[in-house]
Amino acid sequence: MSSPLDTLENITYDELNEGDSATFTRTLTENDLVLFAAVSGDVNPVHLDPEFAAESMFGERIAHGMWSGSLISAALATVMPGPGTIYLEQHLAFKRPVKLDDTLTVTLSVLRKDPKNRVVFKCDVTNQNNQKVVSGEAKVIAPTEKVSLPKPVLPDIAIKD
Repeated sequence: MSSPLDTLENITYDELNEGDSATFTRTLTENDLVLFAAVSGDVNPVHLDPEFAAESMFGERIAHGMWSGSLISAALATVMPGPGTIYLEQHLAFKRPVKLDDTLTVTLSVLRKDPKNRVVFKCDVTNQNNQKVVSGEAKVIAPTEKVSLPKPVLPDIAIKD
């Protein structure tokens, strides 16, 4: 028997209402930072080089801004509306840096439902101190058919020097 944490279940367009909200939380690890650089190709030294970053306006290494943006994508794809969601647009404003070991919480709120199963979400990302790090809006095509699926098991990934 699977637990709710092992299952992805969507919220269909018809089930969504203005004001509905959901959250998704993740902590930035060293591996996340390095893997995001490797996958995206963004090797800006402010993300990877401690000496370079110490001389930056942040005084230390920071996460890629789009790592926070990718958490919004994950929240839309896995929590609300969930599986079957098609991402159409994203507008982001980066408010403050994200640092290693920061725990970010994405809060999605339904702003409005548009024709053709389109839904606009307010997207706020806060850190563990409840400071806003990103804000914006996303537009998606919400699923119209209810699905409940086992959450995929991802392979372990090792970083080699």
